[in-house]
Amino acid sequence: MLGLAFPLTLAVGIPLGLVLFLTGRQQPGARPVLNAIVAFVVNVLRSVPFILLMICLIPITLWVAGTSLGVKGAILPLVVGAAPFYARLVESALSEVDRGVLEASQAMGATTRQLILRVLLPEALPGLIAGGTVTAIALIGFTAMGGAIGSGGLGDLAYREGYLRSHTDVAVVTVVLLVAMVQLVQVAGERLAARFNHR
Repeated sequence: MLGLAFPLTLAVGIPLGLVLFLTGRQQPGARPVLNAIVAFVVNVLRSVPFILLMICLIPITLWVAGTSLGVKGAILPLVVGAAPFYARLVESALSEVDRGVLEASQAMGATTRQLILRVLLPEALPGLIAGGTVTAIALIGFTAMGGAIGSGGLGDLAYREGYLRSHTDVAVVTVVLLVAMVQLVQVAGERLAARFNHR
C-alpha cells in the first residue's frame, strides 16, 4: 500500500503545493480566489480523521477501483488523505526559498515553468524530501488504521489476529514492525535530505 500510495501522493501533493504557493498573496501571479478555493479543499481534507475519510470515500472507491477492500481499495483514500497534508509541506518548503533568487530569475525573464523547474523545486528539494519523509510516516499510520475496515496490511493483521482473537503476541510483533518501518523511513529521509542540502 505504501509503495503504491506514496508516489501518487507526491504526484498530487507537489502540484497542489505549487498552486498554493504561486497563487498566494505575496506572489507576482497572486490569484486570491483560486488560492482560497484550493486552500479550503486542502484544509477540509486534512481535518477529516482518516478512518472516517475511508468510510466516506467507499462509494467513490467502488466506482474508481471496483472494490473498497484490500490494497486496491485502499489506494484512493490513502492518496486523498495524504496528498493535502503533503501539499501544505510543499508550500512551506517553497516559502523558504530565498526571495532574492526568485526575483533575480524573474528579472532575467524566466517563465513560470522555468521558475518552477529550475529554481523553486531544486532550491526547495531538501524541504520537499523532509516533507515526503513525514508524509510517508503518516501513510504508514494510515495503512495501519485502514486495516480496521478491511484494507489489509499490518493493521488488518493486528486487528483481526491480535485484537479480535486476543493474540497479544501478534499485536506486539505488528507494533514492533511498524516502529521499525517508521525508523527506517525516517533515517533514509534524513540522509537523503542532507545529501541534497547545499546550504
